[in-house]
Amino acid sequence: MGENMPGKTRLFLLIYVFILGIVFFPLTADAGKEPDTTAEAVVLMNAGSGQVLYQKNMSRHMYPASTTKILTAVIALEKGNLSDKVTVVRESCLVDGSRIGLQEGEKLTLEDLLYALMMASANDAADSIAVHLSGSVENFADLMNKKARSIGALDSNFTNPHGLTDPRHYSTAYDLALITRYAMQNPVFRKIVGTRIKKISRPEADRSIGPPQEDLWNHNRFLSRYQGAIGVKTGYTVKSGQCLVAAAERDGRELIAVLLNDQGSTLYEDARIILDYGFDNFASDLVVRKMEKVTTIGVSRGIGKVDVYTGSPFYYDSPNGQKKQIKRSIELYSGIKAPLAAGQEVGQLVLTSEGQEVGRVKLLVTQPVQSFPRKGGIILITGLLFTVVAREAYCVAKRRRLRRRRRYRN
Repeated sequence: MGENMPGKTRLFLLIYVFILGIVFFPLTADAGKEPDTTAEAVVLMNAGSGQVLYQKNMSRHMYPASTTKILTAVIALEKGNLSDKVTVVRESCLVDGSRIGLQEGEKLTLEDLLYALMMASANDAADSIAVHLSGSVENFADLMNKKARSIGALDSNFTNPHGLTDPRHYSTAYDLALITRYAMQNPVFRKIVGTRIKKISRPEADRSIGPPQEDLWNHNRFLSRYQGAIGVKTGYTVKSGQCLVAAAERDGRELIAVLLNDQGSTLYEDARIILDYGFDNFASDLVVRKMEKVTTIGVSRGIGKVDVYTGSPFYYDSPNGQKKQIKRSIELYSGIKAPLAAGQEVGQLVLTSEGQEVGRVKLLVTQPVQSFPRKGGIILITGLLFTVVAREAYCVAKRRRLRRRRRYRN
């Protein structure tokens, strides 16, 4: 039948089918369509504001595997010194999983152990750091949980510094994003997780049993697979599946993607899809400028009034072409009284959109406020009142004298 079809009719049908194909089967995906990944739990977060741009099961308890080491590194950087000499104990040499073959009695700097921790995902390095800083893994786990809560990661519980499977050791995609956002504010952490190749020093290693591992290659291959990637950590156990916390920068914006229990064959592609979705479909607007004056307040027991300023800028991401209105409200801390130091925090600027809180900015005073001495203040007030009364009495007496003189002249 097709052979007998007139040429014009055939051309018309071809054009018709082509148009249907464009309408129903687009050549490119809808730019605004949410990403589709095989990961069980996902979060995409703006690193600057903490705003969640996309999530899937972000509050589900998951095994975090070696992404745990992000928190371990944070505590090590805050509690220790990079030049610290760490002596490896026997229990650290026996830990399971990925290792760099640390030897009992060997001494390394905390800095080299941190590179081994975050680049080679060395569990023996994680254990050594924990014992060095806290005396035991159990004590270090207490530090981890306290630090996590202080960051705002309230749905996590950590029992070890490396992430080996333990039913009591869990986190969420959202909590890991919060922890990573906090960690990436530390310049040393950023440098370590963005390093691809590093040589560490192990002068005390026993070379008679073989050359020690000193050359480190970052297990996070996403660093070389995604333009703008700047870190941070991979993870895997049989129970956790493939895990990745990735961070990337583009045009001054920094995004964090967390993928938990993904498939090995799709992990990096899923991370690319998530980050591309954030960079391509959202625009970042400056809502609050740094050092923006928001109000003037009087301070209890203070002399005069003082201006209040924002302590940092705030950016809010909106879908392209859908800029949202952000409302402000000021929350001043109760009990503010002099003296106040320059730079002291006195409250927060609360930002909401459509009735939902989207962020907070610290409010500061930029000028010191001196306290009003109690005894001296009473004397000063009494003196001022006396001066005012005396001046008023003088003016009244002067007016009376002038009136008497006018009467006398008349």
